[in-house]
Amino acid sequence: MSLPNVVSAREWQAARDELLVKEKAATRALDALGAERRRLPMVEITKDYRFEGPDGTRSMADLFDGRRQLIVYHFMMFAGDDHRCPGCSLLVDNIADLAHLHARDTTLVLASPAPRSEIEPFRQRMGWTVPWYTGTQEFADDCGSGRGFGISVFLRDGERVYRTYFTTGRGGEFVLATLRWLDLTPLGRQEAWEEAGHGDSAPGSWWRLHDEY
Repeated sequence: MSLPNVVSAREWQAARDELLVKEKAATRALDALGAERRRLPMVEITKDYRFEGPDGTRSMADLFDGRRQLIVYHFMMFAGDDHRCPGCSLLVDNIADLAHLHARDTTLVLASPAPRSEIEPFRQRMGWTVPWYTGTQEFADDCGSGRGFGISVFLRDGERVYRTYFTTGRGGEFVLATLRWLDLTPLGRQEAWEEAGHGDSAPGSWWRLHDEY
C-alpha cells in the first residue's frame, strides 16, 4: 500500500494550506446545495399508510411524535429473509443521540416491510434504541426505496403531511460518520476506486455487522 511522501514541516504546511482552500470551497458548495435542497417543492401525502410499532398501529402523522419534521430510513429487512444488511446496519450504528434532532423539531425513525417479530430480536442484538416500525411495501415503493434502502424526509403542517426529499445509493454516505472519519486519513476507505495502491476491495465489501468483525 502506497504511503504519502515524507517532507519537511514547512512543506507539509504549504500543502495543507493549499488543500484548505479547496476544502473551504467544497464546504461553501455543500452549503449552497443544502439551501437548494431546502427549496425543493413538496408533495402532499394522501394515502393512509399504517405502521406497526411497539405501541401498536400508528398513522403517518403519528410517526412525527408531535414534531414538525420526520426522517425515515428505509432499512432493508423483509419478511422471511434471514439476510441482515451490513450497510443499513452501519448507517444505524452511526446515528447519534436523537435528542440533538429532537431539539430541532425533527424525528428520526426506521421503517421496514418485515414484521416486528423479526425486527425486534435484531434490534436488541444490535443494541439500537432508534424507533423502528413495520411499514408496508407499498410505502417503500411509493417513497422510492422499493426493495432497497433510502432516506425519506417529510414535513407536517397541522394535520397535513408532505414529502420533501429522498435519496439512496451514495446519497446515504452523507450521514455515515464512519466513512467521513476514514476520508480524513491517509489510507482512506482502502477501496479500489480510490487512489491506486490504497486498496483493492469493492465499495462497501468490507462492511460487517458490528458484532461480526
